[in-house]
Amino acid sequence: MSQLTQVGDFCPNEICSGYGKCQNERQQNIIKFGQTKAGRQRYRCKSCGKTFTETKGTIFYRRRTSEEEILDTLALIAEGNRISSLVRVKGHKEDTIIDWIREAGQHAEEIEAVLLSDYQLSRGQIDGLWAYVGHKGEKKVSGNG
Repeated sequence: MSQLTQVGDFCPNEICSGYGKCQNERQQNIIKFGQTKAGRQRYRCKSCGKTFTETKGTIFYRRRTSEEEILDTLALIAEGNRISSLVRVKGHKEDTIIDWIREAGQHAEEIEAVLLSDYQLSRGQIDGLWAYVGHKGEKKVSGNG
């Protein structure tokens, strides 16, 4: 059975000689390298010396909002709530929520699995979320002229 790679299995630095190469148990090129102030695991590549966190390459990378809050907001959108309502209720900026939606589109399979299992959303609600994401490309600008 094939296994998905995890952050810490390879170097995400594109100019590194170990970029994209999964390490095996004998070849420990990626080592744990402490934690961030927020408690996230950090890693360091022995080849290039670059460090990265456990959230590198995920929707949660460099976010100050908790994973639960982001997923909860996406679940509410999937249930049919409007962004304007969530801005008022959740207290996040519209641009922030739209950015989460765009990023979720980049990580659709992983987000979908969490929303289906942890939030008990139906397939129709998930399809509605992705249809909604598809219509949120750019902000509409009204012309005054």
